[in-house]
Amino acid sequence: MKKYIIILGLLLIGFTSQSQVLITLLLGDKLNSENLEFGLEGGINWTNISGMETKNFARKWNLGFYFDIRLKNQWFLYTGVLVKSNMGVDKLTDNDLDFLQATIYHDLNDNNQRAEGDYSQKMNYFLVPALIKYKFKNHMYVEAGPQFGLMYKSWVEFESDIDGRDAVIKEYNKEKINKFDVGIMVGFGYTLFKGTGWTLGAKYYYGFVNVYKGVPGTKNSSIFLKLNIPIGAGEKAKQKAAEKAAKKKARKEEKENKTKKENGK
Repeated sequence: MKKYIIILGLLLIGFTSQSQVLITLLLGDKLNSENLEFGLEGGINWTNISGMETKNFARKWNLGFYFDIRLKNQWFLYTGVLVKSNMGVDKLTDNDLDFLQATIYHDLNDNNQRAEGDYSQKMNYFLVPALIKYKFKNHMYVEAGPQFGLMYKSWVEFESDIDGRDAVIKEYNKEKINKFDVGIMVGFGYTLFKGTGWTLGAKYYYGFVNVYKGVPGTKNSSIFLKLNIPIGAGEKAKQKAAEKAAKKKARKEEKENKTKKENGK
């Protein structure tokens, strides 16, 4: 897990450096103000579809951007878009393949012999959370609310090793999948560097909409491990700390001058 977090951090740093100038031009002085935090969200999710015979979770990467908007005091609205996000399930059984009316592939040299490999259902979504977040003073937080999904690509994938070469066959089945998804999400996490740096978090999602059209009980579910990188927040934090130190110094000097005047009298 530590290896995945390091890799993800390096990828997000590279993406951040390329996008920071454009985002700053678009958002200007409102970027990461006291009441708004903007940045990149990336991570890993383990996803499943209920109602299938297989129970194997599929592991996927996701990447997008987020807004953390202060509502009042320690209450925030967390939203954004995971523009690269996947749902689905791994290692489909024969019954699952029959249900999906998916092709079962056979050996090229023997049509009576099945080709060895794994089948999986893969779906690409745009995911939009709308979570109410409460931040504690120890920099921990909890959040809960709906998440909305828009499916734009779906397929059954067959992956096999043929003579030492990876072979992947995609059979698209977008017409069988409900385009929209909505469900409930809950999560928690911690913000590093005294609440001014990266955020590590975990979220759980359960969908209310059937994945397959006309098939009840087929719901998306997913466990997300995420890393949030605010863009420009470091500079804002340094500026705020400098202003706070300057005010503290001014108050101290004012107090010392007042004491000297009183002693002079």
